[in-house]
Amino acid sequence: MKTLGTGRMQTAFRVSRKTLIVDLGGLRTVLSSAPRAGGVTRVRYILNHQVAANSIAKGDREKNARCADPARTLSQLALSLGIRDPFVGLMTAVSLADLVTVREARDELWVEGFVTVGTSNAVRAGEPVVLGQRMDSQTQAGTINLILVTNARLSISAMVGMVQVATEAKTAVLLRAKVKSWTGRSGATGTGTDAVVVVSGNGSRQRYSGTHTVLGELVGRAIETAVTDGLARYLHWHARHEPRRSGKKP
Repeated sequence: MKTLGTGRMQTAFRVSRKTLIVDLGGLRTVLSSAPRAGGVTRVRYILNHQVAANSIAKGDREKNARCADPARTLSQLALSLGIRDPFVGLMTAVSLADLVTVREARDELWVEGFVTVGTSNAVRAGEPVVLGQRMDSQTQAGTINLILVTNARLSISAMVGMVQVATEAKTAVLLRAKVKSWTGRSGATGTGTDAVVVVSGNGSRQRYSGTHTVLGELVGRAIETAVTDGLARYLHWHARHEPRRSGKKP
């Protein structure tokens, strides 16, 4: 395991077999919308596994079967990686080479983030759902996965508040960048398969985490920085590869 960035990061992680493995060092309380162990739980690890973006398009039966049950696939993956402790699992088709890590701190309070960004699956909240549309996080390159770790001991309401602030910050970046929905509508607010993970710490207790709190400020800055960076990387990748793809037959 190693720490991130400048060495000031406290959260240990590694990347193995196209999987980000965040080691929390012990059981921690986690709130998430993850496909594996979502909700409120106690885990030691957070996994974000990179899958092929076009497995369904290629008609790969084996990959399709794995994508149909992400929780089972992630459980099998964890065992193959030697992980026996409880974990929360995510999937993304964004390359982990474009993983963004970020840290914000004030005094003894800190927030650290692990973020992957893609917007091919972008949507505007409230858009009509297309019947038969399949936009699973494990099959689309457009997922924005946000993993937030803090040393603060959070109430459940504070954990929900962090999700709220992180979502507001993410959406602000997308609106500023004028990202369009996959339908072509302006003002995308996220993607159809976004996931958020919030990890509580063992430090000072925090009952609140809204935008009028220091914790909320740190979350907002961390996500704004990370999503801005991740979006720039995604758009750069898209610009380099899309012309090449456009000449191919569908």
